[in-house]
Amino acid sequence: MTDNATDSEEIAELLIYLGRAARGTDAGSDLTAAQWTAMRFFARANHFSRTPSAFASFHATTRGTASQIIKSLMLKGYLVRHEAVDDRRSVRVDLTSSGRSIMRHDPLCKLTEAIDRLGGRLRTALRQALPALAGELAKTRDTVAFGTCGDCRHFSCSGAVSYCACVDEELAPADLGCLCVNFASTERRRAEMPGSRSKEIS
Repeated sequence: MTDNATDSEEIAELLIYLGRAARGTDAGSDLTAAQWTAMRFFARANHFSRTPSAFASFHATTRGTASQIIKSLMLKGYLVRHEAVDDRRSVRVDLTSSGRSIMRHDPLCKLTEAIDRLGGRLRTALRQALPALAGELAKTRDTVAFGTCGDCRHFSCSGAVSYCACVDEELAPADLGCLCVNFASTERRRAEMPGSRSKEIS
């Protein structure tokens, strides 16, 4: 980073630093950084998204590499694969009881605790800014942007009923805070509306 770095460059450098600092706390773990990423993904993804291909997209890697990471965690007893009942070519990956137990020792817990100590206004600002940033980065990579129901244009709620238009299904309360491979930002929906100024075209 140069002496006259822009605000954006400083923010990018800080994001890289935070990622490295958080990963630096896993020296005593028997899992690699990539394995921890997989564990977090399958712990947080909804049942539509707990697949090897979805994890590959999330981790920005090839399906072959993603499969090797998953296989290594299966050998450790932390993940298990289930064949889909209606399509034996499709599989879903879940955490085992041992996998759920080891998540209590996730190195990112230190970062989570640091975020908890921030004021509510700062946490809210981060919660709004980081998904938007992830979406912008996904555009440049021409890949999917993962997110949760509350920020997704496919989501609607009527009374106690939550619904996803993408999969044409009602959603359980437990699904609402989960990562989803079918996520489409509400910002994108506003940008596609006639007369919208939320998206500039150069």
